[in-house]
Parts: sequence; structure tokens; C-alpha cells
Amino acid sequence: MASAGIQPEVTVHAKTRFLSRDSQLRTVVLSLLLAIMTLAVYWPVHQYPFFNLDDFKYITKNPHISDGLTPGVVFWAFTHGYAGNWHPLTWVSHAADIQFFRYDPAPPHDENVVLHALNAILLFWVLKRATGYAGRSFLVAALFALHPLNVESVAWIAERKTMLSTMFCLLALAAYRWYASKPALLRYVVMAGLFVLGLMSKPQIIMLPLVLLLWDYWPLERIAPRSLPFALRQNGSAEISVAQGAKSDDGLFGDKRMTNGEERPSGEWRWLLIEKIPLFVICIADAGLTVIAQHVAGEKQPYTLWIRIENALVSYTRYIRKAFWPTNLALYYPHPGKDLHWWQVGTSILVLTLITLLAARARRHRYYIVGWLWFLIMLVPCIGLVQADVQGMADRYAYVSFIGLFLMVCWGVADWAGERHLPKAVLPALGAAALLALTLVTRQQIGYWHDNVTVWAHSTEVTTDNWKAEYFLGVTLVEAGRPHEAIVHFKRAEAIEPEDPFVNVSVAAYEHFSGNLQLALDYYTKALGESWNDEQSTKILKNMAAIYRDLGEPAKADACLAKIQALPKPAVDWQGAWWEHLIPMIKQYFHSGSTKTQS
Repeated sequence: MASAGIQPEVTVHAKTRFLSRDSQLRTVVLSLLLAIMTLAVYWPVHQYPFFNLDDFKYITKNPHISDGLTPGVVFWAFTHGYAGNWHPLTWVSHAADIQFFRYDPAPPHDENVVLHALNAILLFWVLKRATGYAGRSFLVAALFALHPLNVESVAWIAERKTMLSTMFCLLALAAYRWYASKPALLRYVVMAGLFVLGLMSKPQIIMLPLVLLLWDYWPLERIAPRSLPFALRQNGSAEISVAQGAKSDDGLFGDKRMTNGEERPSGEWRWLLIEKIPLFVICIADAGLTVIAQHVAGEKQPYTLWIRIENALVSYTRYIRKAFWPTNLALYYPHPGKDLHWWQVGTSILVLTLITLLAARARRHRYYIVGWLWFLIMLVPCIGLVQADVQGMADRYAYVSFIGLFLMVCWGVADWAGERHLPKAVLPALGAAALLALTLVTRQQIGYWHDNVTVWAHSTEVTTDNWKAEYFLGVTLVEAGRPHEAIVHFKRAEAIEPEDPFVNVSVAAYEHFSGNLQLALDYYTKALGESWNDEQSTKILKNMAAIYRDLGEPAKADACLAKIQALPKPAVDWQGAWWEHLIPMIKQYFHSGSTKTQS
């Protein structure tokens, strides 16, 4: 566009070398390379079993999808919360697996790997289309495909929800570029629909509207710096980059930005915010559904808000450290609770603030602040401000958020090398070395998922005071018929977390099995006082009744069974036709005051 007497020149030199010349063939070849690398690295999971955390709850022992993919199952998936979540597409996906493969773990494992490879290809394609850089986009996607922290999301069948939600998130990001190039209602609806499908897979991507605002800043550059003439602000981002004197080298990782000449209408921040209002409404609706699902599942907040904030701040820096030095990766990281020191929290605040200021000051390189805020924002739903279970952090939560860090590194290193005119072979060599190192660590991490005992044992080895891992290692050994080995880990878990009802029930069951009836009663009594729900209380009381009968005390046994009958019953069957109870509950609320329902 030549306006106001300004004629920026965009020159794309034709190269005969395959790695330097942009073409559909190169894009296809790089996409195939991503797929091959991912499938090769993750091939061992084909032989792995179901995992005994959530895989049973989600799939093998989920009574709601045991009939496979039927209309009734689909209706249930869309109208019920289960396991603390409302993600109907995930349930439909697992029901389809049962329909076609029954309870064979191999095909679901293969599906996760294929979805991960597809996400890597989508990420490469989305970045290349938005930025014009093929090499940098490929390296970001390769880091995403091969980073060890993503092993948990891929090797765990129950984490299909992460694969699906990320796929729709990336498709929505691609659709947003399509919409931004020529705003139209249909294009907006397509983008919003993909976002909804992602939320219906897992609400982890709920912050996407804020990421789209970042995308407006870079790489779409729908708002250009005000110091530039108006005509340039209206033009495509490639011309702006050239007008600013952006430098780039040729080559796979330091490649020259390619453009297709399309214009991207720019606007003001106020209009771009208004444009996202429908998406924010969708976010509010999905957040409400998630809260309801967690209420139905009886989810609790085991820590105070201040403890959760402290852990969130420290977790951010721990995620950064694991992004650049992925060692001691565990399935379960114990929550620090009240054990965090002031200097740990203060150091995290200092580090996060410093990185934010540095990224914000690098205005000529917009990708720094965009990548950094992507990382911070996408982690918000999983950073622990709203606590899920009792872990402090989890590798699977970083699946989408790490893309922001990869953007910062790949673009930053490429520009740094270009400004110093390093030899063209340096960046490809560094990129290949980094990918090789990550591949070796990832392959080792995949090996820990070979069986349930190995993955839990590894978690106990690389963490300290991990009572949850000790407990599940004990459970796994019991399932393997090794109770005398299991009790060692149950006792370790009890020493760390003596009040946990699950741990106390497990110790009680072992003592009951060993004939130490009075000791078993003591543990059952302790567990009953800390019971999480009526279902657990019922099981404890039945076991206590059985012990009293063995001890020749039928009156006490009958008293335990009477307590079961006295337990409050749920007012609503939330896995049944719950909607039939809405009108009666509303009437009762207005006629006799608020009614409490338990779930």
C-alpha cells in the first residue's frame, strides 16, 4: 500500500535451496517431520495399561459410558457433571473408544499420541500463517511435541481432554486470523464455535479470549504503534516489520518472513475488547457449569486463599525452571501448604516482576510480552487459585501455556543471532541439539509410565514428603497382590498426612486383613471422623460392623449399620433426571426458606 507518500518495500528473494524457499512442499515436509518425530518418540505407550488414577473413574469403571456410544450416553454427557467436570466431548470420545475397542488400552493410547502429533502440526501451521516465519514456527512446534513435561498429558489416557481442548484452541486461533483478515459474522461464529468445542473438551483453555487480544498486538498487529503514519497502521504487519527495519537471516530457524500480501484491518483497543464480549460471555457460562460440576462432585478447597496465592506465585517460577531444566518430573507434586517461606514467595514475585518489565520494555520485539503473558494467562485456571485435589502443581497443566515460553525463546534467539550475523549453520545446529536433548529426556520419562507401580515409585523418588504418591503406590501394590509391601508405603503416607481418611482406611484394611481387629477399628474410627462424603462413611461403617461381629459384639455392629441409615440422603440424584427436581426446589426455597442439598 502506497499512501501519504510512503512506499515500504517487501522483498522476498527466491531461493533454490529447499530450506530457504517458502513453498507448500516445504510446509508439508516439515509437518510430516513433526508427525514422524512425535509418533516415533511416543510409540512405546501403545503397550502401556490403563492408569489407576482417573483412567478407572473416566473409562473402565465409569457406569455412565459402559454401553459405548449410544444416544443415551451422548445425552448424559451433555446434561450431567461427573468427576468434578463438565466436558461432554471428552466423555463422548471415551464412549466411542468403548464402542469400538471395548476396554483395550492400546487404541486410546494411540489416539492420544496421534492427537498430540496433530496439535504440533496445527501449532506449526497456525504460527507460520500468522507470522510468516516457517523455521521459527517449526521449532516452537517441535519443542511442544518433544518436551518432557508433555509426557503426562500424552501417556495418560484420561488426559484425552487436554489433547482435544488444545486441538480446538489452536483451530480457534487459526480461525481468528481468518476472521481478523476480513471481519465477518460467519467467520466470527466459526471461531467462537471452535472455542466452545474446546471448552466442552476441557475448560483449561477458558482464557483464550485474552490470548486473542495478545494476538491482536502480535503477530496480527491489528494495532500498530501510534508513532507510525496512519497509512502504515492500516497496512499488513509484514510491511510494518520492514518499515521498522526488522532484520532476519535466511535458513530454517533464522528464516526470512514470508508474506502473502493480505491486509489485516486494524482498530482501537476499545473496539477489540468489544469484539471479544461474546467470547467472555461464553467463558462465564462455562465457568458456571464447571463450578456446578465441582459442587456435584463434592469438590472442596482444602487451603485458604492466601496459601493458594502463595503456592501459585511459587509454582509459576517452578514451571519456568522445569521448562528450561526438565528434571525430577513427577505425576504428583505435593502441595506445600503452610510450609512456604517468605523468601520463596518474595523471590518468585521478584522474578515474575522482572521478566514482565523486561518483556514490556522490548517494544521492538512484541513477541516477548505476548509470549510471556500467554504463559501467565493460560496457566491461571490451573495455577491453584481454585484448588483441584491437593497437588501443588502438575506437568499436564503446562501443556498449552508453555507455547508462550517457546515463542519467546525461538523468536528471541533467532533475532539475536540475526543481529550479530552469526553463520547460518549455527541456529539449525543449536535447534537440533536442543531437540535431541529433549527427546532423550522425554523417552526416559515415557518409560516411567510403563506400569502403575513404576510411575508411582518414580514420583516418590524424585519428590519429598509426597504422601499422595506413597498412598497410590500402596494402592497399586495391593492391586498387584502385594499387601505386605503396600503397608510400608501406607505407613509412610500416614506419617506425612496422619489425618487423611483414605490413608487411614487403607491401613485399617491391612490390619483387618492381618487379624489385628482392634487396631483396624481404631484406624476406621479415625477415618470416619475425617470422611470426605457419605459414600466413604458408608463403607467405613460396614467394615466396622463386620469387625464388631467378628469380635462377638452384635449390638455395636447394629449401631454402625444404624448410623448408615441415619446418614443424610442426597436430595437430588445429580446423575439421574436432576431437572425434575428444579421446580420443587424452587418452590421449597420460596415457601419455607433456603433448602440445602447434598451431593
